[in-house]
This record gives sequence, C-alpha cells and structure tokens, in this order.
Amino acid sequence: NRYRFLMFDCNLMLIIRRKGYTSYRRLLKMKGASMNLGGFSVSLTVEDIHVSKAFYEKIGFKIYYGDITQKWLILKNGDCTVGIFEDMFEKNILTFNPGWDKDGNESDPFVDIRQLQEDFKEKGIAFICEVEANTSGPGNFIILDPDGNPIMIDQHR
Repeated sequence: NRYRFLMFDCNLMLIIRRKGYTSYRRLLKMKGASMNLGGFSVSLTVEDIHVSKAFYEKIGFKIYYGDITQKWLILKNGDCTVGIFEDMFEKNILTFNPGWDKDGNESDPFVDIRQLQEDFKEKGIAFICEVEANTSGPGNFIILDPDGNPIMIDQHR
C-alpha cells in the first residue's frame, strides 16, 4: 500500500511538472481547486461530561477515543464525529484535522497546517491564534467565520 502511494505521488509530481506547475499547491491555486482540510468534527463545550456522554449514547453515538477522567471524549455515529469537552473551551468549535481522515487515520497527501495558514492569510482571513511558521509537525490555529464561530485547524502529525 505504501509503495503504491509513493508511486502515485511520484507520478502525480511528474504530471504536475510536465504541465508547467512547480508544485501541487501551485496547481491548486492555478486551477482554483479547494484544499482538503482533513477530518471534520464538532467540538462541543459541555457543562457535565457524564450527562452529555449519556445523552449522545442514547442517540446512537459510541465512545471512539478520549479520557472521561480528563473531561474529554470523542464520539462517533457512522461518519459523524462529535467531541465533548468540559471546562476546555468557551464556545463550540468546528474542527478540521489536516493529515487525518474522518476516522483519525493518517491520510496522504495532505496540506501542512503552515501552508494552510499562509494561504488563508493571502486570502485576508484574520487569525485568533497562529501556528509558528518556522516549525514542523503538530500545530493548530483558530480563525472565526463571518458570524464569529470559531474554526480550529488542528494538525496532529
């Protein structure tokens, strides 16, 4: 599987270069394609993690990950993912995870969070907090949509 992916990636880069683009990112910009922001979930701030857990289990969600003693759980129902967090966030947050699919498995290729941040800045999007540009690996940033809803881009790899 990894070998096939590497071959696909190499072939994709050859095609991109033959078409005159210097990178996949440049191709996306020129073609007007959207970037995949990775796995999506809703992160909910809750008053009582135990009450919220019981409620979501009643409507079909199952614990997928987390630690109730630390007051956070990730719950799934089919393709839907909801995080419940007690005393961690002020507001509910839309969360995207570059480099992960909907189940938290690594997905490749993916656009690094620093590249996303740079692209968003070029588009005039304001940031609540930023990831350090000269780093690599995990990091996150938060932006607000036009209605003040927080959106966290949270890369774990």
